[in-house]
Amino acid sequence: MADYGDKATNFSEWFHNILEVAQITDARYPIKGMAVWLPYGFQIRKHTLNIYRELLDKDHEEVLFPMLIPETELAKEGIHVKGFEDEVYWVTHGGPTELNEKLALRPTSETSMYPMFSLWVRSHIDLPIKQYQVVNTFRYETKHTRPLIRVREITTFAEAHTVHSTSEECREQVETGIEIYKALFDEMGIPYIISKRPVSDKIRGAEYTMAFDTIMPDGKTLQIGTVHNLGQTFAETFDITFENKEGEHEYAYQTCYGISDRVIAAAIAAHGDEKGLVLPPTIAPKQVTIIPIIFKKGAEEVMAKCEEIKEALESNGIRVDMDTRDIRPGKKFFDWELKGTPIRFELGPRDLENNKAVIGRRDTEEKIEISLDEDIPAKIIELLGEIDAYLKENSWKTQESHLVEVDSLDDVAGLVDDGKVISFHWCGDEECGKAIEEETDVDVLGITEEDIETDKVCPHCGKPAKHIALMAKTY
Repeated sequence: MADYGDKATNFSEWFHNILEVAQITDARYPIKGMAVWLPYGFQIRKHTLNIYRELLDKDHEEVLFPMLIPETELAKEGIHVKGFEDEVYWVTHGGPTELNEKLALRPTSETSMYPMFSLWVRSHIDLPIKQYQVVNTFRYETKHTRPLIRVREITTFAEAHTVHSTSEECREQVETGIEIYKALFDEMGIPYIISKRPVSDKIRGAEYTMAFDTIMPDGKTLQIGTVHNLGQTFAETFDITFENKEGEHEYAYQTCYGISDRVIAAAIAAHGDEKGLVLPPTIAPKQVTIIPIIFKKGAEEVMAKCEEIKEALESNGIRVDMDTRDIRPGKKFFDWELKGTPIRFELGPRDLENNKAVIGRRDTEEKIEISLDEDIPAKIIELLGEIDAYLKENSWKTQESHLVEVDSLDDVAGLVDDGKVISFHWCGDEECGKAIEEETDVDVLGITEEDIETDKVCPHCGKPAKHIALMAKTY
């Protein structure tokens, strides 16, 4: 058995190895922090985005804005851009000619989209606007880069931007964004924690930020999605105004929410094992791999039956591959274990004589004997549903095992070093939060429950607790 590293004890090594050997990405591109999506990885990405688009298309319109942003537009939103100013890539020349104005490769899209919103919005009848795009963004990341997790080119920046006439609609849209991302992560079997970010960690210029985090195998949390209530801050900056029903002009209200390549990293981390990928059926490039076991005698009959089964599965909407490579069956089994195909369908001459086949589940490694007279597509669909349910249940159980509630901060650092995420009662005071982070050297992730009724007190300052909050090491 190949040794890819232990996912729990050395996640970083395991993750890098899996990306390479399973042919997800190739990090050898000659710019640090930029990688190539290989065909197999790109298929996983495609199926992930298919789920995303299906969810967004119900109530949003897909658009595509330019990549280049004039320096003057980027500078308009100084508060927001401040978070990216040291990470901006600049285009300064067109061929040998120096440009009159520097152009930024988008670090995020507010400053490219919102000047156009100001042209499109005139009256309340133009609202709401609900648009999204899937683009690449660029940030000169100076920290240690990690494929799909911390990169200089985010190749899958899926972001929605909305414009509304009232603050209430804005708050409702935040809840809609949260429900969309819950549905996406649920489909992929990615467990998550939803929290309201501390003031110091919300997007600059936003009224508040809601975030989705997942706990990685090493106990660190990875932010996989954010939903921001922008209020009127950006509307005031970019002059997005509308005439209301009373004939008065006022600034619009906005939200934005996005995900990135990290979603795919989270799915790989949540389900993979020591043998490689374990892919949920929803995002697996092929949901079934048929492996004909060929000998000279009976080869034609086996191939004909495999082709028949492949056609039947595909006609039922199942993604199927048939491995006809001239190599040993054991090598084929090994390869498809590594690539995480949910179901392996094996058929050889002896199986055909006995009117049966063998189905192998990647998740439980169970082998199931099936009659060829059975309704094979129905059986496969049933098993795919069972695999989906198993992976979801298992990933949530794993996440829950990392969560620990404490009443004291005495051993927080030790618990976190052991791969735990800490839940505690908190007063909500920002200065207290900063002091907790300094004392423990652990980040206050966010608030999971607000305005609770409890007799418990904050473990740092002793004041009455108002919230339940989380602390964790983060990526």
